[in-house]
Amino acid sequence: MRKADLVSSISEKTGVPKVDVLVTLEYFFTEVKDSLAEGENVYIRGFGSFVIKRRAKKIGRHIKKNIAIEIPEHYIPSFKPAKIFVDQVKQNVNELPNDES
Repeated sequence: MRKADLVSSISEKTGVPKVDVLVTLEYFFTEVKDSLAEGENVYIRGFGSFVIKRRAKKIGRHIKKNIAIEIPEHYIPSFKPAKIFVDQVKQNVNELPNDES
């Protein structure tokens, strides 16, 4: 599902115009990105958490030049789904018909 599909689905189910749904989603994404950029995690009960993970400094290799390079400590965004979310996905995926022939 793409963002356009998500906007259409929400619009159909709620009766809210697509433009309003799109603006709301864009603001949601912006708020999540801004919060993570400021080092603040975002927790949504029953859905999951958008968190910042620290990657430690390590030594990597530049394959073409065959030299060791230092990769500095850095932070990356991550999503950790809530247990309820994971359980629902597991249950629904297990109920799907098997495509193996």
